[in-house]
Amino acid sequence: MRNKIDAIDVTILEILQKQARTKRNEIAEIVGLSLPSVSERISKLKENGYIAGFHTHLEPRRLGLNVTAFIFVNTDLSEEANEISRNAREHPFVQECHSITGAGSHIMKVRVRDIKHLDDFLGVVRGWPGVKNTQTNIVLSTAKETMDVPVREIVEL
Repeated sequence: MRNKIDAIDVTILEILQKQARTKRNEIAEIVGLSLPSVSERISKLKENGYIAGFHTHLEPRRLGLNVTAFIFVNTDLSEEANEISRNAREHPFVQECHSITGAGSHIMKVRVRDIKHLDDFLGVVRGWPGVKNTQTNIVLSTAKETMDVPVREIVEL
């Protein structure tokens, strides 16, 4: 497959992004290709890094993770930034960790059971090497949360 994707690839990506369990024969029918052609395209999209994986979206609150928070982390030294990222990758309650500009050196999205667990986690973070201080924002409500990428809007066909 070429590095550039075409309109059929875009449609396949959109279908899989909305419902990763869509059967390949259903995709083939939608895009007007044979089942082997669709299977090969999906394999090539994975090989070329367009598809990073297939995941099940779990409902955090249903599983008891009732508090979502964003934690800004300030470090003493820029050399400690990699250590913050490593620690964040290893902690199960951290869903995202980004190195940022502006207030702080990193921002983490975390989900925990309750405020007590958030307080305990903040104690852990403050103990990481290089952490000078943290600022935490607790999510009150969520208007939109998605991992979807607007494929059709960004890919030049």
